[in-house]
Amino acid sequence: MSLTPAGNVRYALKTPYRDGTTHVIFEPEDFIARLVALVPKPRAHLTRYHGVFAPASPDRAKIVPRTHAVAATERGEAAVTGRQRAMSWAQRLKRVFAIDIETCRQCGGKLRVIASIEQPAVIERILEHLGHTAEPVYPAHPSRAPPKGDRLV
Repeated sequence: MSLTPAGNVRYALKTPYRDGTTHVIFEPEDFIARLVALVPKPRAHLTRYHGVFAPASPDRAKIVPRTHAVAATERGEAAVTGRQRAMSWAQRLKRVFAIDIETCRQCGGKLRVIASIEQPAVIERILEHLGHTAEPVYPAHPSRAPPKGDRLV
């Protein structure tokens, strides 16, 4: 996207049209009007589900996790509320990465989290006390600057 010497907006297309058009030129008012038409209305749902995830799909129940209220009704219990409680980070670790931190590796007993230490200095002191060294962890995908491209001037 760039400005022409006459002050119009020149939009270069990714791939040419069938007739060979490689760019489109708009007057500034027309360009702004087309951009404004793309802005969604306030509080409009921006995510649409299709296929198995659609609300009326007969196979949706096989894919989407059930709420506690539905599971309680199937067991014959009275559901206190229809709201689902958020998963704890320990439950998320178990579900996503198959890491179960709530079960002891040695005896199989139930563990519970009593603290979450996040300060690097405290972690280093604990590791030093246990006779371990703190090794730096490098992210798999380090952050980067946004791509540089043509901008409106």
